[in-house]
Order: sequence, then structure tokens, then C-alpha cells
Amino acid sequence: MIVVQTKKDLKEKLTIIKKNQQTIGFVPTMGFLHEGHVKLLEEAKKENDIVVLSIFVNPLQFGPNEDLDSYPRDVERDEKFAKLAGVDVIFRPQVEEMYPVEPSYTVLVHNRVDVLCGKSRKGHFDGVATVLTKLFNLVQPNRAYFGMKDAQQVAVIEGLIEEFHFPIELVSVPTVREEDGLAKSSRNVYLSEDERQQAIVLFKSLSKAKETILNGERNKQSVVDLVRKTIESESSGVIDYVEVLSYPHLKEIEVISGKIIIAVAVKFTNARLIDNITIEV
Repeated sequence: MIVVQTKKDLKEKLTIIKKNQQTIGFVPTMGFLHEGHVKLLEEAKKENDIVVLSIFVNPLQFGPNEDLDSYPRDVERDEKFAKLAGVDVIFRPQVEEMYPVEPSYTVLVHNRVDVLCGKSRKGHFDGVATVLTKLFNLVQPNRAYFGMKDAQQVAVIEGLIEEFHFPIELVSVPTVREEDGLAKSSRNVYLSEDERQQAIVLFKSLSKAKETILNGERNKQSVVDLVRKTIESESSGVIDYVEVLSYPHLKEIEVISGKIIIAVAVKFTNARLIDNITIEV
């Protein structure tokens, strides 16, 4: 495993790989790796000759009151996880390497962003799409891997790849969970012990919603009410949103049909957690 920090060094390494006609699986992250990231890396390892991992805390996707400075970082931990997962190349640039000057061009995302997290994080997905456009062009992977824990991000990236004709296969990987169902997340470390116990209600509420849909419920509002009631009765968290939408286009629906997503965001004292499930009806 090698670690590179500049675009020049990355290009030199990848040029050799491409000359050998080896396939590249790419996993973009912001670091502080956990088992969810490892699952992405393992899937990439199964399906490609070479695995490239990027670690970059992208300032463009953080709002003015968000946790850029306090976002967890641990280089040694990340390299340990990467090595165990069989990563071949880590690209770990500094902000000055990715944005040497104030960006003259950015990507503006118009669809799939006015709901869920995008509703309260204006410009967030513009930042995601901008940095991924840079990274996709630098790495030029055959496949890129993203976790369904952030299903809105997956939907936005699917649109980005289609819109700009990137010759990349998007591979979405199911959410990796703790034994009690809590979705693994870098932000879980911010939960108090009591909040950690309460947080399992997110997946519990989604599971109850799925069950009621499979039993024949088709009214969206009834499903939303069920999820809200479950979360409010079993946690101290403040609900940011509960939404039922079409997927991946993330359009409003009234009657549940086709492929849908049920998504939640809940704020605890020092952490905002998201979770979702998708269902084909």
C-alpha cells in the first residue's frame, strides 16, 4: 500500500496501473474510517485489480455552522483500516492541493437536492458533486463505491455520472449496521451513552414502516406518522425530517408504489444521525 498526497504523484502511480490494463475500484471518503467504509473497500477489492481510497475532508460541502473543524480525523487509524481491507493506493491531499486557488468553476446540482438533508444543507451537494468531479477525473476508475446509508448522496452521484457521461460504474453498497441495528457512522462517537441506546429507534422505526407497507399500507402520511410516533416515544432526539419519496429521483408521492425510500434524520445533543431503507412496492 502506498500513500500519495499530490495530484502529480497520484497520476504517476495510476499511469502505470492503466498501462497494465488493471481495473480500478475507487472509494472516496472523508476519513475516520469505520466498518462501513471497510465494507466498501472489501467490495471494491473483490471486483477490481486495484483499489484506490481517497481521504479528503472537503470544505466545500460544509455549511458555515457545520462541523468542518471538529470533524474527526485519525490518519493512523485510517491507514490501519485501509491496509487490512487491501487498499493499494491512498490519495490523501491537503485542501491546498485540491483547491490551490478559489474555485473558478463548481458544479451546481438542481435535482434530487431539495429534500431530505439537502433541504437544510444548501450547497452541500454542490460541494460533493464538485469534489467528486475532480476526483473522478484524477482517478478515472472503472467503478466507484458508495454506501446506501447516505442514499440521497448515492442518488445525486448517480445523476452526476449520467449527466456528465463519466465512464464509471456506480456501485451502491447496503448500509453496514451495529448488532442492534444502528447504522455505522463517524458521528456516532458524539453520542452520550444514553443517546447511543436511544439511537437504535431510527432503524426500529424504519423497520416498522417497512412491515406496515409490506402488509398493505399505501398511504404515505400514515407511514410518516408511524415513524414519527415511534421515534418521539422512544428517544429524546429531535426529528429533523421523516420523508417517504420515490427513489432514486426523490420526488414527492402521496400513494406508495414503485421503488421508494423512507428516510429519517434525528438530532441528538452533539450528533445528527440519518438512516433510511428502500423498498420496491
